[in-house]
Amino acid sequence: MLKIGIFLFSNDLRLEDNPALALACREMDKLVCLYCPSQPSTKTRVRGPGKLSHHRLHFLQQSLQTLDQNLHSQQQHLLVREQPLLDAVAELITLHDVTHLYRSCNAGWYENHEWNTLVSRYPGIVFQQKHSHTLFTQDELPFELSDLPTSFSKFRRLIEPITASPPTLRPPSMPPSPSPEVASEFLKTNIHEKNSCTFEGGENAGHQHLNSYFSQKLASSYKLTRNGLDGMDYSTKFSPWLSNGCLSVRSVIARLRDYENDIESNDSTYWIYFELLWREYYQWYAHKHQSALFTFKGISASNPNTSFYPQRYQKWCHGNTPFPIINALMHQLNTTGYMSNRGRQLVASCFVHELNLDWRYGASYMEQQLIDYDTASNWGNWQYLAGVGADPRGHRKFDLNKQTATYDPQSEFIHRWQGHTKLVTLDSVDASDWPI
Repeated sequence: MLKIGIFLFSNDLRLEDNPALALACREMDKLVCLYCPSQPSTKTRVRGPGKLSHHRLHFLQQSLQTLDQNLHSQQQHLLVREQPLLDAVAELITLHDVTHLYRSCNAGWYENHEWNTLVSRYPGIVFQQKHSHTLFTQDELPFELSDLPTSFSKFRRLIEPITASPPTLRPPSMPPSPSPEVASEFLKTNIHEKNSCTFEGGENAGHQHLNSYFSQKLASSYKLTRNGLDGMDYSTKFSPWLSNGCLSVRSVIARLRDYENDIESNDSTYWIYFELLWREYYQWYAHKHQSALFTFKGISASNPNTSFYPQRYQKWCHGNTPFPIINALMHQLNTTGYMSNRGRQLVASCFVHELNLDWRYGASYMEQQLIDYDTASNWGNWQYLAGVGADPRGHRKFDLNKQTATYDPQSEFIHRWQGHTKLVTLDSVDASDWPI
C-alpha cells in the first residue's frame, strides 16, 4: 500500500532545517505540499486582525513564491488552497487516500485547534509534528512546559547553558505529488507591484540577508545601535524571515557562532543571542498559555483598568495623537509594514497608558500591519506592556518625552515621518470609528 501524505506548511516556509518536512520526505511515497492562507479565529479574540496590510501580504506572497520555486527544483510544487484548512484537507484525504499528515509545531491556539480537530476526525491517519520554529524542542527544555518560568530572567538562566542543535540540510530528494499543479491566484496577486517595504520575502532572500549582515560585521556593534528607529543597519532585521519561517532560528544561531569563532565575540554578539532567547521565551509562553494569550486579563489575576475609545483608537492607528514620536512611528508602520523594537514598546505604552485603551486592539492592529508578525512575540509583548503578562514589575510605562530626547534628540525621525500633526479632538462617540 502506498504511503501518501500531506505536509501542512504554515510558519515554516522553507526547505532547509525543516525536520517535519524531512521526516515526511523519508517516509512517504507521495506527498502533497499544502498551504492555506491563515484565517484566525475570533472566538478567543476581541476581534480578528482584519485584512492584512499590503506590506504583510506582499512579503508572504514572495515567501510562498520562493517556496514554490524551491519545491520545483525538487520536482515538487506548492498547492495553495484559498479555503478553510479543514475543508481543503478533507477534500485531499478523500481524493488521494491520504495515510499521513505532517506539520511543524505551532504556538498559535487557532492552528493547534485545527490540528487537534483533524486528529479527532481521522483516527485512521498517522499524524506527525516536529518543532522547527524554536531554538530547542520541548524535550530539550530543562523543565516541563507547565513549569515554564514566570519571567524571562528565570527562563534565561535555565536555558542559556544548553547548546542548540545545528540546522539540518534540505531534503536531498522529495516524493512526487499525487495532486496536479494548479496555478494559484493568491501567489500572483500584487506580487510584482512596487512596494515601499525594503524587505524581500522568501528563504533565499532570508539567507542572503543573514550572510550580508554578518559579512558587514554589524554584529560587533549591535548592542550600541539596537535602539535605533530608522534604517537597515541598526538592528539585525532577521525577524521578517524568522516569523514567516523562511529562516530557522537555529540557522541564525549557527551563523552567529561562526562569526564569534572567526571574527569577534563581544557584548554585542552575545546580545543578539540574548534577544533571540526573548523570542524563544515567548514561543514557549504561547505554547503554554494558548487562548489566554488573547484574553483581556492575560495571565494575570484581574482585568486591567482600561477601556475602548473608538476615536482614540483611530487616531493612534493613523498617527494623529498628541505625541509626535508616536505619530511618526505609526506613519512609518503604515508606510513600510515595519517598526523598530524600541518603537513598538513606545506605541504600545502610549496605547495602554496614555490613551487608556484595551491592549488587545493594539495587538490586533499590529497583527494586521507587521510583515514580521509572530503570534507569540506580538501578543506576548503586548501583554507584557499592558501589565497582564510575564513582567514581574507590572505596568511598563515609558516617558515619551524622555524617550524622544534619548532616541530622537534632533527630531530627525519625527520630521522624516511627519510626526507633527494637527490634533482636532481626542474622543468622539461616532460608531463608524469602531474597528471592524
